[in-house]
Amino acid sequence: MVGNAAGVYLQVVGIAFGLGVIVERSSVAFSAVKLAGAGYLVYLGVQVIRRRRALSGAVHSEVRSARGRALAVLRDGFVVGFCNPKSIVFLAAVLPQFVNTGAGAVPAQIMLLGIVLPVIALICDSAWALAAGIARAWFARSPRRLALIGGTGGAMMIGLGAGLAFTGAKD
Repeated sequence: MVGNAAGVYLQVVGIAFGLGVIVERSSVAFSAVKLAGAGYLVYLGVQVIRRRRALSGAVHSEVRSARGRALAVLRDGFVVGFCNPKSIVFLAAVLPQFVNTGAGAVPAQIMLLGIVLPVIALICDSAWALAAGIARAWFARSPRRLALIGGTGGAMMIGLGAGLAFTGAKD
């Protein structure tokens, strides 16, 4: 959640300094960001499917390499957040409407206004994570259920990545 919010906020910083206009007006830039995000989602989906049987051991394991795993999850969330072309287009379309150009410091205003989306996303995603933590106990009781969920989740990520890659072409 934190990685995703940081990735989206990096988009805000890019928009504050003109990236949003480039992505919004250039079909090549839009397609590059879109395909990078789609490819990464497909990659993550394949990894989840490949490791679905090990999900049971991971859920029941008390010992975790916390630092290495946390950094990997943070990185994955960051890449997914940063490579989301829909949020770049959304932020580029919405944020400038609230900027007071007469007050100056336009990039600073955009960065201040732009913190709202990642903060709201972080709060909402945290609520979902707490709900998922509650559901985890039920899934953890059955290795078969865990493998099914892992496979289904991986297939969904691959489907989302493929859908992202082949839809929403910028004309």
